[in-house]
Amino acid sequence: MTATELGQALRRWRDRVAPRTAGLPVGGQRRAAGLRREELALLAGISVDYVTRLEQGRAANPSGQVVEALARALRLSGDERAYLFQLAGLASPGPDTVPAHITPSVQRLLDRLVDTPVGVTDAAHTLLLANPMYAALMGDPRGARGFERNGAWRSFHGAPTRVRHTPEEQRAFEVGMVAELRATAARYPADRQLRRLISELRASSERFAQLWEAGVVGRLEASRKTIDHPRVGLLTLDCDLLRVEGNDLRILVYSAEPGTEAAEKLALLAVHGPRSLV
Repeated sequence: MTATELGQALRRWRDRVAPRTAGLPVGGQRRAAGLRREELALLAGISVDYVTRLEQGRAANPSGQVVEALARALRLSGDERAYLFQLAGLASPGPDTVPAHITPSVQRLLDRLVDTPVGVTDAAHTLLLANPMYAALMGDPRGARGFERNGAWRSFHGAPTRVRHTPEEQRAFEVGMVAELRATAARYPADRQLRRLISELRASSERFAQLWEAGVVGRLEASRKTIDHPRVGLLTLDCDLLRVEGNDLRILVYSAEPGTEAAEKLALLAVHGPRSLV
């Protein structure tokens, strides 16, 4: 396949995605109903220049991570995603790798939760998608790259977080993370990226290595989390963990009981959005 075919496919798919559908603000004059290049770049977490070069045929070999990000941003079906990998000269991820595809049905579910903070991770705890409310609550993750997007990596390396755990909650969270990574590694033993993540965590985090060698079992469950937001202050929310078994995805949904102070603070975040409050 030629780079021109890749560029044509990207432009065609970009033209059919309405900005409002993708959770982007709509305003001003638009020449087309679809996504602009800068909007696709924003959603996929890559540079506008790179999107331009891909579409113009001046870049022909995107990485698998870039292709996966473009497929999510463009809301491609399973067949379209496989075709995009083919156009990029890559093998489509098979059943021996941790799934990272967000299906149209899951995407439609997420579209209905626009006023609710929602994040989607794969089975290895890598953040695949975060809606604007999640970004407003937890901080915008779009600048994070590679392992910086992985919850286990961030937790065991002490990355900045707005979540405030008690020591007991932190221990339980760490045990759950390690146990789930172990179970995921057993399901996808051939996934090289997952093996690399675990290897580097064992080498760089004494706490992770201890838990891994101890063979802890279990899994993360729904919980209440206290978030220390820089503008609205402390708010304690229910964090429900929904599992999409067929796709091995995790959907994190944050909510507050109606009429509470936490609900009022969430409503404030919904009004102002991530850019003005984060």
